[in-house]
Amino acid sequence: MDPVSTAGYVLGLCSLSSCFRSIVALPEMCPKCVELKLPREAASFCTQDCFKASWSTHKSVHLKAKLSSIGTGTDDVKSNLPEGWLYCLRKGQGRTSKLPQFDWTGALRPYPISPKRAIPAHVEQPDWALDGTPKIEPNSDLQHVVEIKNPDQIQRMRETCRIGREVLDAAARIIAPGVTTDEIDRVVHEATIAAGGYPSPLNYHFFPKSCCTSVNEVICHGIPDARRLEDGDIVNIDVTVYYKGVHGDLNETYFVGNVDEESRKLVQCTYECLEKAIQIVKPGVRFREVGEVINRHATMSGLSVVKSYCGHGNKAVGVMKAGQTFTIEPMINAGAWRDRMWPDGWTAVTADGKRSAQFEHTLLVTETGVEVLTARLPTSPKMFPWLNE
Repeated sequence: MDPVSTAGYVLGLCSLSSCFRSIVALPEMCPKCVELKLPREAASFCTQDCFKASWSTHKSVHLKAKLSSIGTGTDDVKSNLPEGWLYCLRKGQGRTSKLPQFDWTGALRPYPISPKRAIPAHVEQPDWALDGTPKIEPNSDLQHVVEIKNPDQIQRMRETCRIGREVLDAAARIIAPGVTTDEIDRVVHEATIAAGGYPSPLNYHFFPKSCCTSVNEVICHGIPDARRLEDGDIVNIDVTVYYKGVHGDLNETYFVGNVDEESRKLVQCTYECLEKAIQIVKPGVRFREVGEVINRHATMSGLSVVKSYCGHGNKAVGVMKAGQTFTIEPMINAGAWRDRMWPDGWTAVTADGKRSAQFEHTLLVTETGVEVLTARLPTSPKMFPWLNE
């Protein structure tokens, strides 16, 4: 079965197509980079073997540096990530406790990550599961159009999204100060496998975990690791499940212990942005109106909308039609909208270090309106005070 042709607009990780690079200890420095006075993060390698194995691609950094010195610009050089991180990841290594030199925007830092979790042989897997490279997705028409699904596809979407909701709820129940995001990932992984699904993020362009956990200033695509959640944190858990050839995607941002009033307002406003956007979904509505609704509500609340991750692989224009499925996923910042990328190539953080929140649902356009395929269930944990009110 073609996994992309039935997936629709639901895989949130597809906005970052560059390969994942793991953070590792970086004791080795490229002599030429040192001579050219390049940033340490572009010149560092974990071992001499790593440096040698990466030389064929790394040496292009030197050419860029020389070009920049005669006025062609330095942005590419400054943003160039060490090829050694990618090499180490493919060799099965992950983060260590030693950090690269980097201009961190907030208080959060990366922690070590645990080994890749196993997938039972009986579980149907997407085409990137084994080697980390999607084959069908990059050239699929679904990068540009929203497919109108047939009844069988819609039913499979319902089943998959129901699993996704139950998995996210299981993860939400364990949130507390002292719990690691890696433990959250374990719960997501095991709950997904128990339901017969595959955790879509796992090994997608080498992403090493089964879900994304984005804490405080992390906007999206945070990698679960050994850091323990602290009282006052906010954490987003983003779950995508692959089941019966389709993906179901959703996420929520949760409070950890006692959270300050500014963070509460941020999370509630982000929730409201999603709700207001869902309310306008029906046949004939322009897709662009979703962004207009979200931007209006966030701006009126003194917050900003992240602009770097719009579309998530889908460039659709035009109007909504019955039978289409897609996600809406507002990412709202307490400060400015701009973001920066951590050296791991995945973790997107706010440029000013202020907090960010997001919520996401997978939706089906019906003849008369919208069906929220990942809707909260009667059994879902009561995590949001405004819903209880």
